[in-house]
Amino acid sequence: MTSFAALLPRPVSVTPAPGTCPWPSTVDVRAASLPPEGYRLEISPSGVVLHVADAAGEVYGRETLRQLAGPSAFRVAGFAPGELPCGVVEDHPRFAWRGCLLDVARHFRTKAEVLRFVDLLAAHKLNVLNLHLTDDQGWRFEVPEFPRLTSVGGWRPSSMAGSGGAQDGRPHGGFYTGDDLREIVAYAAERAVTVVPEIDIPGHARAALAAYPSLGAESSYEVWTAWGISTSLLSPNESTLDFFRRVFDHLLDIFPSPVIALGGDETPGATDDHREFVRRLAEHLVARGRTPMGWDEVLDIPGLPPMVIGSWRNEAAGLRAAEAGHDVVMCPEQHVYLDHRQAEHPDEPIPVGMLHTLEDVYAYEPALTGPRLRGVQAQVWTEHLDSVRRVDYMTFPRLSAFAEVAWSSGNRDYAEFLPRLRDHHLPRLDALGVEYRPLDGPYPWQTRPGVPGRPR
Repeated sequence: MTSFAALLPRPVSVTPAPGTCPWPSTVDVRAASLPPEGYRLEISPSGVVLHVADAAGEVYGRETLRQLAGPSAFRVAGFAPGELPCGVVEDHPRFAWRGCLLDVARHFRTKAEVLRFVDLLAAHKLNVLNLHLTDDQGWRFEVPEFPRLTSVGGWRPSSMAGSGGAQDGRPHGGFYTGDDLREIVAYAAERAVTVVPEIDIPGHARAALAAYPSLGAESSYEVWTAWGISTSLLSPNESTLDFFRRVFDHLLDIFPSPVIALGGDETPGATDDHREFVRRLAEHLVARGRTPMGWDEVLDIPGLPPMVIGSWRNEAAGLRAAEAGHDVVMCPEQHVYLDHRQAEHPDEPIPVGMLHTLEDVYAYEPALTGPRLRGVQAQVWTEHLDSVRRVDYMTFPRLSAFAEVAWSSGNRDYAEFLPRLRDHHLPRLDALGVEYRPLDGPYPWQTRPGVPGRPR
């Protein structure tokens, strides 16, 4: 049995009561007037009653029950139900958008690995998976009308090894069929996770250009094998616009998300025509009943329809977006980019980007407040994450800290959080098979090649 004090993210309130409750064969679920996604969990010696605001509230209430049952409840098999502490948990989220971006364009992750990632989001009461499906280094979304997007754009002959420019010489690729993505969407919905797809335009588009060079200004392109910012942009003409309207239309048939992301970031050499190109595709999404989402560079485009802006370059961009009448998801690289290094020590396997320690992530507080703030999002870009083990290492336990930022209201105390994470939540991650970064440094097999590393 686990105590209420071990719950993560921390609930709104807990009222312990005397006694224990055997693990129930059924849970009595009742509708109640509660905040969206909220629940009230009542545990008494006679049983468990779960009052919920909606289907998401039921998911989160059951997740809290699973935490109270102990780490064994997170194992796929072999779970022996035990006892639960008696009391009442009242809970609802701080933010409506509690997201995490997973980049499957730079390094492809299989459908099974994406489904596992969805499970990990749900276990942390996170509710948005921003799936980054296309980039210079790969196109991962099957469009039957344009098969070369995946047959050509889904593969590259090599990848940059690290950040020094050397190539590893290993082909890399993969893509999701429409059925794959429908399965991911349905699986996520059952766990109260919305999948927000992203097709990046007019930059980060070398994979599409390699498949269909007529979309650009040159006669031929290759899927990019380097990291960084490519200067290759889509040609902002009517035929390219029509092509991407059809691509997005197919995307909308698969993803029911109210929000659809179209990128718009890092476009060196972009002209007014490129900006108009983005605006017209955003208007197309609006006409199809969806809300477009773009990175904060799109704020420089005149005449944008109301959008969701991902404020990634700094906090000021989010404030500017709100002043312009857009909703905002705060995801600044200075605070919540989980591909950035976790310590200054040279044994870190991927010593890139800014330093974001576990404590740094836990301390993040968005500068924007008010009704324009939809919520917050952590980012897992994968240029340097070439396996699911690397994704685990860079994402956890920092995403566990971020989950409390996104869900829990009130002041946060890292000194209180750390033992709760170490003593109770890391065993849950162990039970889930997550190869997270140990709190005192990587295991030897998690370090960079040639670095001995330190024991936990």
